[in-house]
Amino acid sequence: MITGSQCRAARALIDFSRDRLAISSGIKVETIMNFERKLDEPTHDEVFALQSALENAGAVFISDNGGGIGVRLKFTKSEAKRIAILENEGGIVAPDRVP
Repeated sequence: MITGSQCRAARALIDFSRDRLAISSGIKVETIMNFERKLDEPTHDEVFALQSALENAGAVFISDNGGGIGVRLKFTKSEAKRIAILENEGGIVAPDRVP
C-alpha cells in the first residue's frame, strides 16, 4: 500500500494532475487531495485503485527495504535494453518497462 506522500511524488514524476489521476483511478479529487495531505485515509480499495493507475502510467513504488519508501519512474524500452546489455541478462528490468 502506498502512502499519501508517495502518491503525490508519483503524480509529480509522471506529470499527472489530481484531476487526471481521479479520471484514471475512478477516485474523487477530494479523496486524493485529503490522502496526499494526510487529512484522511482512503479505503484499501481506493488506495489500490490509485496505486494501480499510477503504476500503469509509469510509476514504480519502492517498499521500505531498510532504506525507506519511495517512488521512481519505470525504465523506457531503450533504457531497459541498455541495462540488460550491461548486466548481460534481462533480469528484473523486463517487468519494469513502460508499455
